[in-house]
Amino acid sequence: MKFNLIDMVLEQSLDRIVTVKYVSLAEEYLADHFPTFPVLPGVLMVEAMVQAARRMLADRGDRRLVLGEVRALKFGSFVRPGEALEVEVTLGKQLDDGSYLCRGTGCVRRHNAIGPSTETAVTGRFIMRPVRSEPDAASGPG
Repeated sequence: MKFNLIDMVLEQSLDRIVTVKYVSLAEEYLADHFPTFPVLPGVLMVEAMVQAARRMLADRGDRRLVLGEVRALKFGSFVRPGEALEVEVTLGKQLDDGSYLCRGTGCVRRHNAIGPSTETAVTGRFIMRPVRSEPDAASGPG
């Protein structure tokens, strides 16, 4: 199963991207997370940052990139149906092995009786690395 967690790109440059994911009650994972209190799962908030980073780095001509490592991950506010997760990812630096050190922040945008508000939902640093190729089975031990 594949989730598309980018509904819109608001801003994009070579080293920064801002995207939005609108959370709807129609999202199938909300039925189980949680039945009486539906919220966007934390792992999908991280995946939204990964997808944003992948889109930002694609302009550099890089091949397929995957999540290699997550550091200093912190969760804050819940993201409920009817709200939006705005994700900002910035590129820190490219590492010697072809990986990229990124920093991401996801903020929940909501409208309440007072008016619009924004709260931090997730922050962290993470590494996007090239997909490792499998060793050729024909050249293995034998």
